[in-house]
Amino acid sequence: MATNAPATDGRRKAAAARRKARQAEIIAATRQIFDSKGVRDVQIEEIASAVGINRAIVYRHFTGKEELFALTLVGYLEELHDAMAAAAASGSAPGEQLERIVGAFVDYGVAHPAFVDCAQALMVRPGDELLDEIAEGPLFKLGRGITSCLTVLSDTLSHGVEEGAFDLSDDPVLLANALYASGLGALQLARLGILVSEAAPGIPTVGQISAAQVRSYMVRSALALVTA
Repeated sequence: MATNAPATDGRRKAAAARRKARQAEIIAATRQIFDSKGVRDVQIEEIASAVGINRAIVYRHFTGKEELFALTLVGYLEELHDAMAAAAASGSAPGEQLERIVGAFVDYGVAHPAFVDCAQALMVRPGDELLDEIAEGPLFKLGRGITSCLTVLSDTLSHGVEEGAFDLSDDPVLLANALYASGLGALQLARLGILVSEAAPGIPTVGQISAAQVRSYMVRSALALVTA
């Protein structure tokens, strides 16, 4: 037994390493497909083909498409966090920091439309459904990814209140969550570039809106919410 234990441990570690590498390979292939064609209508078969495996192997590593998509979203969130943290560090005053953080969020979303699709696809699902379809470990990683981005924003809001720069009656965490959710919707508007209005009573018309206009609106809206 003493002789066989190290060999058994070695085999388990090697198997775990292979499993982790395969999972990373599948997630990387999913991310590549998302970035090239978007999230809509992507199927497990397409992802498996990109890796050179059959779909059954994908399901050995992930409970389903929702879990795979959630872990792919984690990669986007990590990049978004880095962009938001860098933006916060580049500003001195709280107002400047908030402006740059929101701008970084919009810039990232415009550059990565698949991030917006993936985030919205998961947000429309009821929480109990996600708990049934995504294992505890991946769901924890997803929550940590979202929280890391929200914390950059909520910490800036809290700091602004402490410095007397912001007049905020709501909980900074609540406002950070609201800005994140509304920001995803605004990013969808920026991608569509369509502005609907009423040309005459009962007569709709369609105009255009640019990503730069959406960015400016999001920044000004965030500043307005913390200004007396």
